[in-house]
Amino acid sequence: MANVAWQKDGSVAIMTMSNGGNLNNPEWAKDMLTTYTEIESDQEVKALVLTSNNSKNFCLGVDVEWVYNKQQAGDYPAISDWLYANGKVFRAMIMAPFPTIAAVTGHAFGNGAMLAGACDFRFMRADRGYFCFPEIDLGIQLAPAMIKWMQRIMPYHLLQRMLLSGEKITASELEKYGTIIKACENSEKTVEEAVAYAKTFNKSRTTMAEMKNRLYKPILDAMENEDPLYYDYRPELAKEGKMPVFMMTPLT
Repeated sequence: MANVAWQKDGSVAIMTMSNGGNLNNPEWAKDMLTTYTEIESDQEVKALVLTSNNSKNFCLGVDVEWVYNKQQAGDYPAISDWLYANGKVFRAMIMAPFPTIAAVTGHAFGNGAMLAGACDFRFMRADRGYFCFPEIDLGIQLAPAMIKWMQRIMPYHLLQRMLLSGEKITASELEKYGTIIKACENSEKTVEEAVAYAKTFNKSRTTMAEMKNRLYKPILDAMENEDPLYYDYRPELAKEGKMPVFMMTPLT
């Protein structure tokens, strides 16, 4: 597939995004979900490492040009469908019946940072790349579930600082706050360390799935009960010109 491929290293699935900045659009979401489904169906897989083959970027998040074009065309149903598809990608990383580990080998901006945050654990290269939420400067809001799953990986004060400032944070600082397990020497070491860590897991899928169901219940509740207020297409609002680009205001 154009956007992602995977291979096995023993019991570890290495899922590699392979489309430059790995911008989040419908094609990306479809390929991510198809690949994840293949990985999940392989009962030998005990852990998943998510990474990128781009020398500069892990994931730059939303394909803003795609969203803008759909907005200009008034195709809000397509935007809504894409939001739900992206949500399924995030949910797959969160609720996989095995540990998911992000090997952040470059910039992780916006939804790219959210993607790394949706994984259970993270490693990040220290020599290049930033973790950043630029939404404050783009006039974009986060879905409620996103805030909840990011709260589980970093101190509240750090999340607040990043969301309100748009500041770019390095691997060394993220390691200090426990957001990543390790700031690694370079891209190759990041993947190597993430795979080595993944190989330490050999847990029951049934036990892991139920543990996550209980541990991540607030996230699941937000996905099911709160996010649709921001994702659903409402024709009556579109006619009044009140439909946001995405996640700007609750659609009530």
